[in-house]
Amino acid sequence: MRRALLALAAVLLLAGCTSDNPDAAQPSADPGVQDVDTALQSCPEQTGDTVEAADALPPLSFDCIGGGTLDLSRAPGVPTVVNVWGSWCGPCREELPLVQQLADEAGDRVQVLGVVASDTLTAADSFAADAGVTFPNGFDQQNDLLTEEGLRGAPYTFFVAADGTLAYTETGAVSSLAELEQLVADHLGVAL
Repeated sequence: MRRALLALAAVLLLAGCTSDNPDAAQPSADPGVQDVDTALQSCPEQTGDTVEAADALPPLSFDCIGGGTLDLSRAPGVPTVVNVWGSWCGPCREELPLVQQLADEAGDRVQVLGVVASDTLTAADSFAADAGVTFPNGFDQQNDLLTEEGLRGAPYTFFVAADGTLAYTETGAVSSLAELEQLVADHLGVAL
């Protein structure tokens, strides 16, 4: 019986991550988003025009764990990669360090941002620290972004053009930095 339960648990873990994970969006005694002592960078100030295109991310705004606000209704002004992840997501454990490598390599040619979905601040910050992540991350505890996009689970990576239009959505985890670089080249026109 114990082996059967362990096998079932392994199958469920390998089946991917869904945002209806019972541990994902539980209320917590976490501090406010702006009060977290974190290694995550603050979100950059966004001064671009409001995006009016139909092929854009939803006009949502999130407090950033490192400070500031991530406003998806504004054109970023530079090609941007937005990775959606959660500490509850097994595939995110493999992918998030690769996204950090992309952020380190891209410099000011491509902006790399994260959105923490259906999580607690404490768990997300601990997970980011374990993965060595420092790029800016918005906090979407209620999973509004993926809900608005009609998506479930994580990870997802959005490739957003400088004008704010959505160029491409990668479903599931990428497996290498080279794969991320190729996606950036193919969908944002930037060779890294």
